[in-house]
Amino acid sequence: MKILTVVQITRLFGKQCDETNFVMVTLPFPMRLAWDLKTTITRTRFHKLVAHQFVAALKEVLKVYGIAKIKELGIDLFGGAFNCRLMRGGSEPSRHSWAIAFDLDPERNGLRTRFNRAQFSKPEYKPMLDIFSKHGFLNYGVIRNNDAMHFEAFEIQPKLK
Repeated sequence: MKILTVVQITRLFGKQCDETNFVMVTLPFPMRLAWDLKTTITRTRFHKLVAHQFVAALKEVLKVYGIAKIKELGIDLFGGAFNCRLMRGGSEPSRHSWAIAFDLDPERNGLRTRFNRAQFSKPEYKPMLDIFSKHGFLNYGVIRNNDAMHFEAFEIQPKLK
């Protein structure tokens, strides 16, 4: 698995920031906004071609960890999904502009934090990383050695019935 280029993303997912490609999904468990821990969300927008993968991955995370462990580990700290913007410090559109990416626990898995110092590098997060990978999402911490908060679709998987 590798990070898709903007050309590949556009071929697969269409034009960035195209609201007609997004669907509202209900999260399998409430998530806390990372920047306002008193606020919880139960829904977010995601690209219609991979929304089912996102929800399936979260359902499996819930099954494996349970809600108490999810909260304890901060897996429920939602850093965002769709956001029509450029990459931080770059000139290309952010992957969030296609609603194919999401961030978790950004404070402890920051953009410039090397993976070995990120929270998600600890052994207790390995099942979570494996689950997201199995459902078609790569983690920048694993792939690029920084920005471990960032998960991004690298493939479209068929919907299971």
